[in-house]
Amino acid sequence: MAQLQEWVVSPETASELIQQGATLLDARDAELHPQGFLKGSVLAPWREFSQQEAPHNGKLLTDDALLTEKLQALGVFQNRPVVVVGDSVQGWGEDGRIVWMLRSLGHSQAVMVDGGYGALVTLGIPTTTTLTAPQRGDFEVQRTDLWTIDRDTLQASLGSDSVVIIDSREAKEYEGATPYGEARGGHIPGAVHLHYKELMDAQGSLLPPEEIRARLQKAGVNPEAEIISYCTAGIRSAWLTTVLANLGLRAKNYPGSIYEWAASDPQDYPLEK
Repeated sequence: MAQLQEWVVSPETASELIQQGATLLDARDAELHPQGFLKGSVLAPWREFSQQEAPHNGKLLTDDALLTEKLQALGVFQNRPVVVVGDSVQGWGEDGRIVWMLRSLGHSQAVMVDGGYGALVTLGIPTTTTLTAPQRGDFEVQRTDLWTIDRDTLQASLGSDSVVIIDSREAKEYEGATPYGEARGGHIPGAVHLHYKELMDAQGSLLPPEEIRARLQKAGVNPEAEIISYCTAGIRSAWLTTVLANLGLRAKNYPGSIYEWAASDPQDYPLEK
């Protein structure tokens, strides 16, 4: 499979890929669907591919055969690009989560659209109120851990000079609030704070690369380090990982995130406030 170096593409590039036959996935939350759908798109809610039981509900399903079946049913092909849209303004980075997931499962041509659904509508991509069944794909899951880290590997890296940990949640969460039923509040020791939406403008489009790099530097992120991101359930942090990987940085998502970490033994998995 040819690899697309970019993880994030402009609306114009996305339109070209769609015209050339790319699979178009809509990762938006169901409450945003009354806006309509891009013609030819297929719904891809992140929860369909994730474990159901707390505190592991940010982690991907472990059954590769099941994941393969689900992705083929969405029309994901081995050698065909996948274009993913979300709602950059009202969403939670679900589009980045699906791109991170596909890349982690071995699909090297999955991309997120800068500006999301709204950017393609503005560009003139036709919309519809109904969805049609996709052609069945032939993608086979081949996992890679290049962009993923688990709880214990993250724990072992605490204090390392070669690792930077980013908490991509809101400031109140970083400081200890538990608005989503987390077992404990606070942030992973040594984590710097960078709310993922700080890297977008008011319209939901990414800031220029040089401005993103400046904001990373201001937050204390060494671009030469391995950058590990987390949030509550690995959605916002997956979006951030997608953006960082697009810049060529060594980025990993911790999908278990605070749901898993906070439910673990506080002696071994501490949180700071």
